Amino acid sequence: MANTSDIRNGLCIKHNEKLFQIIEFQHVKPGKGPAFVRTKMRHIESGRVLDHTFSAGHKIETVRIENREYQYLYMDGDSYVFMNNKTYDQINIQESMVDKKEFLQEAMIVNILFHADEEIPLVIELPMHIVSEVTYTEPGVKGDTATNSMKPATIATGAEVRVPLFIDNGETIKIDTRTGVYVERVKK
Repeated sequence: MANTSDIRNGLCIKHNEKLFQIIEFQHVKPGKGPAFVRTKMRHIESGRVLDHTFSAGHKIETVRIENREYQYLYMDGDSYVFMNNKTYDQINIQESMVDKKEFLQEAMIVNILFHADEEIPLVIELPMHIVSEVTYTEPGVKGDTATNSMKPATIATGAEVRVPLFIDNGETIKIDTRTGVYVERVKK
């Protein structure tokens, strides 16, 4: 068991039977009253951020987590199959655990956060950007390029993103997986 003096950025703790990762913390010693630690914590599974204040000396339960690289292989029923490139072990992860699954591409390298003591996968993190081909989009109208207009486009993974009017079918684009926003056109 640790206490509030052990809190640091990136520390993973169990709070109210849920796993949280410390994003920010601040030790506060007011002129009057007891000291306390103000924290911002991210819920591991949902990604929701919570502000919480611990009194000084409060006992906290730390949890050891590991970040491992896996390669996405294929979908098997309602689960995704990933392979560890070092040990070649394969794991099945339920579809509900994969966030932003519309951007998942075969052979993509992802980071999987594991509860190290129990060997349970917690979160699958896709790369920040992916490069994909536009499979379908309406043709742009000549003369509409003066404005910052966007149009819908379908990419090779099946996801729909908004792209500038000058993007055509067959072009390769870069997409931010966190927001699903077009970043730039990629030259072949």
